[in-house]
Amino acid sequence: MSSPASGQVVTRFAPSPTGFLHIGGARTALFNWLYARGRGGKFLLRIEDTDRARSTPEATAAILQGMAWLGLDHDGEIVSQFDNAGRHAEVALELLAQGKAYKCFATQEEISAYRDAAKAEGKSTLYHSPWRDADASTHPDAPYVVRIKAPQDGTTVIRDEVQGDVTIQNNTLDDMVLLRSDGTPVYMLAVVVDDHDMGVTHVVRGDDHLNNAARQMMIYDAMGWDVPVWAHIPLIHGDDGKKLSKRHGALGAQEYQVMGYPAAGMRNYLARLGWSHGDDEFFTDAQALEWFDLNGIRKSPAQFDLKKLENICGQHIAVTSDAALRQECEAFLQAANLPALTAQQSDGLQSALYCLKERAKTLPELLEKAHFVLTSRPIVPDEKAAKNLDNVSRGMLNELTPQLQNASWDKETLEEVMNGFAAAKDTKFGKLAGPLRAALAGRAVTPSVYDMMLVLGRDETLARLSDAAG
Repeated sequence: MSSPASGQVVTRFAPSPTGFLHIGGARTALFNWLYARGRGGKFLLRIEDTDRARSTPEATAAILQGMAWLGLDHDGEIVSQFDNAGRHAEVALELLAQGKAYKCFATQEEISAYRDAAKAEGKSTLYHSPWRDADASTHPDAPYVVRIKAPQDGTTVIRDEVQGDVTIQNNTLDDMVLLRSDGTPVYMLAVVVDDHDMGVTHVVRGDDHLNNAARQMMIYDAMGWDVPVWAHIPLIHGDDGKKLSKRHGALGAQEYQVMGYPAAGMRNYLARLGWSHGDDEFFTDAQALEWFDLNGIRKSPAQFDLKKLENICGQHIAVTSDAALRQECEAFLQAANLPALTAQQSDGLQSALYCLKERAKTLPELLEKAHFVLTSRPIVPDEKAAKNLDNVSRGMLNELTPQLQNASWDKETLEEVMNGFAAAKDTKFGKLAGPLRAALAGRAVTPSVYDMMLVLGRDETLARLSDAAG
């Protein structure tokens, strides 16, 4: 594994603020976070806001909220790429002064005509500027761009931790524009200068940037800067094998928060999407930090599978502490713009979580299971539950209530009373369960009757049974 001479790993996440935090971007951020945090390094955040027409403060806020939900904290101040435009231009002018870049006065019409002619002759349309080696005395008083002098022969090798060595023929590289005719720097220059100035040692990003690496290496080499370790990770595809898009469903990290997936489950699932540690599917943050390495990333695209996500999330809900789970439920309600829990509901939820969290895969599922403790009298049964409350079952609840009044309120005693009552009626407890669920929760599917009784306590349980019996 390559590592920087200084010993400290520095990674970065550099989204463009033109929309939400895409699930692919969230995974890229996670990989960078895991790699740096697992090695005692730094994880930096840069907002690539040079496209002023499309960059919005709302999009930046959405990206930050998505990262906060996923628990991906960054070091230092957030860097704005736009704010560094002066520094980017300075580097281009330095290369110009060193003769490693040149002023190109070619107009768009001239470049188009050159390409059209090359195409007609069946030649490469790569533009070769006549100004590359022109004497400064021949320069007109006209607008110009600054182009880097690309190597014209030999090869450039991108040494990539995921893709392996990727060889590019230098004669396929153009003299890339560094500064536009209005003096503004291009994105490709900005990325390199920012990464160098931020001390980034490992660039972990989507493999759609792989071709950019060779062009960016021209700037590193011309400036005599250390080239970072490259790791170009495969994109995420939908279950149809095509690049993940809106047709596959939710795309933004925050949409998954609003749907009620727990952050720990999402981190686990995203880490496993394209990276593996043996056959481990479920793991904790601590394990991910210990295990994550670039050589565990596969070259082929990962497939987003909602069922796998739900399965992993269910396992995380089951092992989360009750206090942390209560907080996550409350954060979910806020994110989804749903009514907040009262203090009483919140306390009730926490006391009930022990008997709810084994089978829920999402937080809304968990809260639905908790309906019995979040609702209040009078309990209005839904359609299915109401079918269990006929005259016979109401009569049985009426007879059962006095027997529970003086019983010790523990599971063993309650089971004894219930089973004894059922036997006296020449029936089984299963026949009582439906009416009891309807009375206590207003639902046909609930946690165990005994767990509900223990969570609700004697007074509330008896009050609900009396209401239903009446």
